Amino acid sequence: MVRHSPLALAVLAMLTEGPLHPYRMQQLIKARGKDEVINVGQRNSLYQTIDRLLRGDLIAVRETERDGAFPERTIYEITEAGRDTGRLWLREQLAQPGREFPAFPAALSFLPLLTPDDVRRQLETRAGALERELARQDAMTAEANAIQVPRLFLLEGELVRAQLVVQLEWVRSVVADLQAGTLTWSEAWLADIAQRFSLPADATSYRLAKPTATKEPKA
Repeated sequence: MVRHSPLALAVLAMLTEGPLHPYRMQQLIKARGKDEVINVGQRNSLYQTIDRLLRGDLIAVRETERDGAFPERTIYEITEAGRDTGRLWLREQLAQPGREFPAFPAALSFLPLLTPDDVRRQLETRAGALERELARQDAMTAEANAIQVPRLFLLEGELVRAQLVVQLEWVRSVVADLQAGTLTWSEAWLADIAQRFSLPADATSYRLAKPTATKEPKA
């Protein structure tokens, strides 16, 4: 069974339109703005994905061509199994939320490694980056609307923008709480929490010690 990935689905989708060589696939993904949601920056990743699909009989070699002084290019085409698998992957991705592990939530889980002021500064920087990305997304949408691109081909951009708006609002709220001191921590407070939530070597879940009057430290 071939492992699913956004890039693998993109390759199958491109080949559904007709036979292509890898460089043309990469060009089309970028030209259509799909590189906003699919990581196709590394050519090697594309070739590795094509190899997996080829070994899984989801695509096949159509022919090899030579264009003047350029190296030979292998042209691929989709198989019937590839068409069926592509539709299956798409249905699954649309219907079932997957367990994803993005870097930002992981970073948030280790905030105590930094001081509250340091975290506030980093999140302020992130808020600025999110604002700039929103402006870029809006400019792209305005350009697409100007040439009347159908909404069907802009839906992923709508979702990306909605996620940016929600994240920016949330980051700003956390920054505000850090500034106000309603969200804070100290080494002493963290040490107390570590004692209260201890995990024995043979345990499979946290053990909460008898509650104390310890509260989150005030600024």
